[in-house]
Amino acid sequence: MTEPGWLFALYFVLFPVIGAAALWVVKLIVDWGAATLSWLPFEDIVKFLASIPDPQATLGALALGAAGGLFVAFMAKYESLEVLVSPEGITLTRKGESRTIPADRVNGAFWDGKALVLLGRDGGELARETSDLKEGPVHETLTAHGYTWLDGDPYREEFRRWVEGVPGLPPGADALLKARAKALEKDDAHDIAELRDELARLGVVVRDHKKRQHYRLVERSPGDE
Repeated sequence: MTEPGWLFALYFVLFPVIGAAALWVVKLIVDWGAATLSWLPFEDIVKFLASIPDPQATLGALALGAAGGLFVAFMAKYESLEVLVSPEGITLTRKGESRTIPADRVNGAFWDGKALVLLGRDGGELARETSDLKEGPVHETLTAHGYTWLDGDPYREEFRRWVEGVPGLPPGADALLKARAKALEKDDAHDIAELRDELARLGVVVRDHKKRQHYRLVERSPGDE
């Protein structure tokens, strides 16, 4: 399963058009500014850009804008989530990296906002992946291959908001949650995901709401790694 093909087709048409239009507007502003606004910052650069004759300047602006739009579209495709489901396991692929979760480890799946969540046998989360996939097709595909679909998070009431120094956490978990809070403030997706995995290994499940972390604890056993 991937995000709808029509959505990516729209990206590859719409983003280049928006990019081209944006640079065309910039070109018009440069022409106007060079002629009337001598106080503009970078006045020499503005005058140089305005000195490029048409149609070369307009065509160049349109081409650069379209190229920028295509780059954005490719990045959207690259960062999208692909889900491959089989009776043997569920493979999640994003940014060229894949991981497969064996079927015998998956106790259920549910949709949480814009995230697909896979629960393990111990109640921990094996995966929490945000995407623009639609819940209906994901639900149908997973159940068709024998996976249990849940109406929602059966552990929702167990989550508590994390504050630094909260008692009862496993050793090291508080420091990881503190580091992850900083990553959330910076929107550092790599650190956010990596620290979630570190916490999961300690038996701490974490979910976010408006950059606030909520957690619950899971009993881990050696076979859960």
